[in-house]
Amino acid sequence: MVIRAYTHFKELYLTVFLLSGILIAGTTGYMLIEGFTLIEAIYMTIITVSTVGFGEIHTLTDSGRVFTAIMILFSFGIFAFAASSLTRYIVTGQLRDYFKNYKVDTLLDNIKGHTIVCGYGRNGSQAIETLQAYEKKVVIIENDEYILNRLKEKKLAYLNGDATDENTLKKAGIMRAEALITTLPKDADNMFVVLTSRELNPRLHIISRASKDTSEKKLRIAGADNVILPDKVGGAHMASLVVTPDVYEFLDHISVMGSNEVNLEEINFDHLPEKYHNKTLAELDRDYNTGCLIIGFRTTDGQYVINPPGELEIIPGSKIFVLGRPDQISALNDIFNLRSTEA
Repeated sequence: MVIRAYTHFKELYLTVFLLSGILIAGTTGYMLIEGFTLIEAIYMTIITVSTVGFGEIHTLTDSGRVFTAIMILFSFGIFAFAASSLTRYIVTGQLRDYFKNYKVDTLLDNIKGHTIVCGYGRNGSQAIETLQAYEKKVVIIENDEYILNRLKEKKLAYLNGDATDENTLKKAGIMRAEALITTLPKDADNMFVVLTSRELNPRLHIISRASKDTSEKKLRIAGADNVILPDKVGGAHMASLVVTPDVYEFLDHISVMGSNEVNLEEINFDHLPEKYHNKTLAELDRDYNTGCLIIGFRTTDGQYVINPPGELEIIPGSKIFVLGRPDQISALNDIFNLRSTEA
């Protein structure tokens, strides 16, 4: 924090140093040349450099007058430098920006269990909107000045930097993050972000955008857990609305954001009370009857079971998918604390 403040206000620190130096030099000079006491020397130095026009404490010798003249000349230059530095910090907004950045930097130094989003374009902004609906902590990495100004207005936590730079990822708290979403326009940039992020945090859940089909396999090899091709998904969705329009309208009606009439939620094995570890879905549903329907189950090897049977055991690494109204999902959240993040 001190180093950061010094870097930002080094001219002001230099001004304080010079003013302190002239005060010490003046006090020492008057004590040695005129034989003043410490208080007299400090007082004489202050009225000299401030040019307030007060009279001399004692009649000065010729050496004392020469020393006073030199003090006045030096003090004029130092005060001019101090005034110009302070004015520049205020007029250019550097002082205001420092305190804004200080708040963000403090957040970045302490945040954990958050999601890093690289790029605030169309896909990135949509991802952030969903994450905010889930009350997830988000840090955005962006370097476009126009977008940065928008982020300031929205009061979102952001970092001005290049997401492909390892130091930028570290500053965003990559080692303490829960997930990373990279939505950069170039697949090569996304691949570099994935490689670097996976190396820095092996436990990180990484989701990457891809523009080309050929990039999907490469991104997964690089370390991405999920790869999304927005154009491919969008085209497939539009075609499905032609073939099975009612089915997809129904699926669109099911929300994962908590704002529609029907919501979809997931329960990890770690969210369950210990007494239900290795128990069956039927036992869980019997004791916690919130009205939600268990519609899916993910096994430890990544297989999905639709409408799972009640005798299926809940084992480490598995995941349950439930469907319900907002009030039912809210009750479920209260029981299993699904939306909580590490403090």
